[in-house]
Parts: sequence; structure tokens; C-alpha cells
Amino acid sequence: MRRLVMLLVLAVAMLCGGPAPEAREMQVGFIYVSPIGDAGWSYAHDLGRQAVEKLPGVTTSYVEAVKEGPDAERVILNMARKGYDLIFATSYGYMDPMLKVAKRFPKTVFMHCSGFKTAPNMGNYFGRMYQARYLTGMVAGAMTKSNVIGYVAAFPIPEVIRGINAFALGARAVNPKAQVRVVWTKSWYDPVTEKEAAKSLLDVGADVLTQHQDSPSAQEAAQEKGVYSIGYNSDMSKFAPRAHLTAAIWNWAPFYVETVKKVQNHTWKTGSFWPGIETGIVDIAPFAPMVPEEVQKRVLAMKEDLKAGRADVFVGPVRDQSGKMRIPAGQKAADKDLLGMTWFVEGVIGTVE
Repeated sequence: MRRLVMLLVLAVAMLCGGPAPEAREMQVGFIYVSPIGDAGWSYAHDLGRQAVEKLPGVTTSYVEAVKEGPDAERVILNMARKGYDLIFATSYGYMDPMLKVAKRFPKTVFMHCSGFKTAPNMGNYFGRMYQARYLTGMVAGAMTKSNVIGYVAAFPIPEVIRGINAFALGARAVNPKAQVRVVWTKSWYDPVTEKEAAKSLLDVGADVLTQHQDSPSAQEAAQEKGVYSIGYNSDMSKFAPRAHLTAAIWNWAPFYVETVKKVQNHTWKTGSFWPGIETGIVDIAPFAPMVPEEVQKRVLAMKEDLKAGRADVFVGPVRDQSGKMRIPAGQKAADKDLLGMTWFVEGVIGTVE
């Protein structure tokens, strides 16, 4: 009888608004290919994570310097097993490991950066960084005196090739004599190798350097040589203030915050997300004082045209290195062609291997 009375009292208390269990915070995980102190790719993503961390009811965590391949699968799997609601994997080589884990955890939302594969609970995302690359290419083309621009690049995948091509198109739009010489490092983050690659480009006459790498080593090499440089991922001017002209930069915060809110509100749907410069997710860093005012005005005018849709980067006629017409006059390249780009435009010196 006493037990029955106690149960009745407990039931009444619950009906009358007794203490409810605390709501579980949403757990969001981030996986980075390099240290967040790289001042580049992972640093930019982590700034986005920090914005997510400020959202009510959200807890974030990250694992940095995760190698692509089996290591990535282990880290993604560990997060999924711990009950993470949303996991962002921020490197191209994480795509297949994430897809494999996503199939095992259908209630978790997975988002992969820069890839192309999807699943019902896995989407992919990137940004139209080629737009910012075109703008920084315009700066390089205007500033070079030797007409040789060096490009320190990571891996010959469409993401990187597309950026190199956009940069070259921008450079040659203001300086048809400009050439973009490419050296591959086959790594995302290796400051020593990046600097050696930069020096090799300086040795062949490059007087402006740029990069698709995570560290500021190419910027530092340019400053040591007394030439100009253009950064990537973040504003790298503090590393080479006498060389750094501008940079193609990422601002991931708006996208990450929006995605987290969609998962919270149960409105997230899988897909491929590719926002452009009009969203502010891709942009260019402030110009250095060395960039003439007329160059700044021309670049900013093109930026406004890109934002408004009055202009585009990959509009014909565009030929490849061999002179073959790849995009006929008046035509605009389709997204599927940009996402699968494996050829260099005229004016690029190097191979896609």
C-alpha cells in the first residue's frame, strides 16, 4: 500500500510540473587534415566551428591533423559511436571513409567538404572559390613584371585544377602575356616542402607567388626574395607584410551555422551545396598598399559583377594548353564540368598529374 501511495505522489508531481530531465545538447564534430594553427585551411574551418560553438544548445569538438584514409575512418567512426548528431569532415580524402561510416549510422548527419558523393544522411559542400581565385589572378596579372607567376599547389584534383585555371584566366584578362607556372607538392600541409616548391618557382623567374596550400610558407619565401605573393584560405598578410598583396579567403561561419540550425530544426536534407561570392563564404582579403588604386577598382568592379550574376569566370572562348577549344564562345561551363575539371587552360605551364 505504501509503495502504491508513493507512486501516486510521484505521478501527481510529474503532472503538476515537476522537474523535467535536462535537454540534451546537440553534439557537432569537426575533422581537420592539418593543425588549426596552420593559418590556412583548417584555421579557417575552425573559425567557423567557433561560431557554431556560440549557438545555444550546441556543443562542438574537433580532431586536427587527421590523415586521409584509414585514420579518418577511425575518427569519424569514433564520433558516430559517441552519438554525435552532425559531423563535418573537411578534406577531400575523407569522402569514402565518411560514406562508409554514414551507412552504419543512418540517424547521424554527415557533411563532407569538397567531395561529390552523397547518401540519404550525407551531403557535401564547398564554395565557388574559383570566383575569388579569378579576382586574385587579376591582381597578380597586373602586378607581375616578369609575366611569370608561380603557383604552389597540393594535389592534381578538380578542386585545385579549377582554382588554378580561374586564377590564370583572371591574370590573363588584365595581362595576356602572363603565364602561371605550377609545382605540385602532393601534400596539403608540409611547410618545408611548400617553401622549397616556392623557391623553385622563384628560380625560374616568378615575381608573384600564390598557393593552394595550408601554410604561409610560399608567402614567406616571396618576402625573403623581395617579390609579391597572394595568399589562400585566410588573410596571410601578417606573415609577409612586404609581399602579401591580397588572398582568396574562406568564411565558413555562415554555412556552418545555417547547417547546424537545419539539423536542429529537422529541416536538413542531403545534397551538394556550392555557395558563391554573393554569400560572403568566399571572398578576397583587403588589398595591400602596394596594389595601385586603379587595379583595386577594376578588381572590385569585377567582384560586384560576379556577385550580381552579371559576369562569370568560365565563359567561352576558353582553350586548353594544347589550343583545343573547351568552352565555346558565349557558352558558360556547367557545374558538372567544373566539378570534374582535369585540364589546364592556356597560359598555365605544368601538368595535371
